[in-house]
Parts: sequence; structure tokens; C-alpha cells
Amino acid sequence: MESNADPAAPSRIQNPKKTWPQKTLADCRIDCCQLLSRDPQPLPHLSFKSPLLRFSPNVSSTITIMAKKALAKDQIVKLIVGAGQASPSPPVGPALGSKGVKSMDFCKEFNARTAHINTGVPIPARVTVRPDRSFTFDLRTPTTTYLLLQAANVEPRKNRIRGAQNPGHEFIGKISLKHVYEIAKIKHSETRLSGLSLQGLCKSVIAQAKSVGIQVVP
Repeated sequence: MESNADPAAPSRIQNPKKTWPQKTLADCRIDCCQLLSRDPQPLPHLSFKSPLLRFSPNVSSTITIMAKKALAKDQIVKLIVGAGQASPSPPVGPALGSKGVKSMDFCKEFNARTAHINTGVPIPARVTVRPDRSFTFDLRTPTTTYLLLQAANVEPRKNRIRGAQNPGHEFIGKISLKHVYEIAKIKHSETRLSGLSLQGLCKSVIAQAKSVGIQVVP
């Protein structure tokens, strides 16, 4: 029986398999040595610009330089400490100690500058730590919420003075417009708020009073 297949057509069965060049053990050792070498000339068949092979041998030194630049800038530490009650214990000690500042030096100066204030009044302090570990700090007035709760004679709950649990639906105290004006004057004494008008500060105090459940009466 004769076949209709074209004898000139290539046969899949007769197609020879591809052969790969065989490497000796010595050739493999040479390739490995080339890959591990520090020769600045890249291999012709391997590009070090490939995304898969992109690396920086100076990563650790780069991170160190960035860390030094961060330490070369002033660092800010915000604290709230009772007047005349600063001590190296938490939160003052750990917060300043982590920045390389001697907390005892801060405590002495803070207590001296708050000696004229009733003991225990929470005073916000903004400490600026310089790269040489020296520091300066600015004192601010107590928070508006604290002043409002004090003016309304709110009794402490769980040893802390707190606002209403459901503000807007319950009131825990009352203050007059005179209290609002006096609190606004205290806040206006801060340098950062001295540019604001007393009228604007009074509106801010009234809004804060409502948010903590204190009623403002004429």
C-alpha cells in the first residue's frame, strides 16, 4: 500500500532532538567564580541593571547616614505635668531619657517655673531637644476642658475629672458668660493664641463647653 505523504516533508518522528552544549565540572566552577567575583565589569550574558538583581552594597551605610540626619534635627517632646510635681518617674523620665536628656534637670526647672501655680494643676509643656542633648521648653496654659470642669465645680469620677458621658443630652454643670470670658483671657495669654480675638476665643470656649456637657447661662 502506497502512502500519500510527501517524502520531502519533515517528519516529527524523524526530527532530531535539540542538543545542549555539555559543560564540564571545570566550566561550571569558572561560571560560579565569575558570578561571585567583585569584578566591576559585568558578565556579557548577565546585566546587573535587571530589576531582579538590583541591589545596593551600601544599604547599611545609607540607613546610618539617614539616622544621623534625623538626630541632627531638633526633636519635640510633649508632656502634661502637674505644677510643682515634675519627677523623673513616668511619664517625664522615660519620655526625656529616650532623647538623651537628663530628666532631673528638666524637673528642677519645671517646678521652679510653676511654683506660682496651684500644685497639681496639669500644665502642658513642649520640650525642644537639640542635637547636643540640650533642651528648652515652653509652658502653656491648662487645657480648655480642664478650666471648664474646674469652673463648673464638677466632682471627680474614679479620681479623675471627666466630662459628661453623653454630651448633648445631659449636663454635668453650669457656668456663666463671665466664666467663659475669664477662661478666654487665660488662653489668650499664650503666645500662640495672642493673635486671636477674645470674641473668637469666647466662641471656642462655649463650643468646648457643650462638647463636655457644661451648660452656659447668662
